[in-house]
Amino acid sequence: MNSNSKRSLILAAASTIVKNSGIEKLTLEAVAAEAGVSKGGLLHHFPNKDALIYSMVSGITNDFVADVQKRAAQDTREQGKWSRAYLQSTVEADQDGQDMNVALNAALFTNGELLDELRKHYTVWQENIENDGLDPVIGSIVRLAVDGLWLSEVFGIGEISDDMRDKVIRKLNEMIH
Repeated sequence: MNSNSKRSLILAAASTIVKNSGIEKLTLEAVAAEAGVSKGGLLHHFPNKDALIYSMVSGITNDFVADVQKRAAQDTREQGKWSRAYLQSTVEADQDGQDMNVALNAALFTNGELLDELRKHYTVWQENIENDGLDPVIGSIVRLAVDGLWLSEVFGIGEISDDMRDKVIRKLNEMIH
C-alpha cells in the first residue's frame, strides 16, 4: 500500500471513530487499531492528534474550496456567480457532507485554531460575495442563511422538513438570480 493510500485509510478510520463513537474516543491508539496499522505507522504520517485532525479539516476544506471555485468559474453569468457557487456547494455538502461535519466538529472540540485555514477561506468568500455585482446585503443574507441551514442539520437543532428545506433553498436561489 502506498503512502497516500495509508494516509487516506488513517483519515477514514479517524472519521469513522468520531462518527460512531464521538470525538472523545478519538485517540491515536484507536485510529491505528481502526485503520489496521501500528501506532508507529500512524505517527509516521501524523505526529500527533492535532496533525491528524488538521489533515481531516484541510482535505475537506480543500475539496469544498475547489468546488466553490469551479462552480464560480463555470457560471456564465458574472453577476451573482460567487453567491450561487457558495449556495450550491453548501447545499450539496449538506447532503453528503458527513465527513465535513465530523472533521469540523473534531477541530472545534479539540483545538479551534485548526479551523484557521477555513476561516481565511470564509473571509475570501465573503469578500467575493460582497463584490459579486448583487446587493452585498442580499448575498450576505443568502450565505448566512445557507450556513444556518447547514449548522441546524449538523447539530440537529431546529431542523425543518425536507419540503420546507427545498422551499428555503429555492427562495435563496431566487434571491441571487
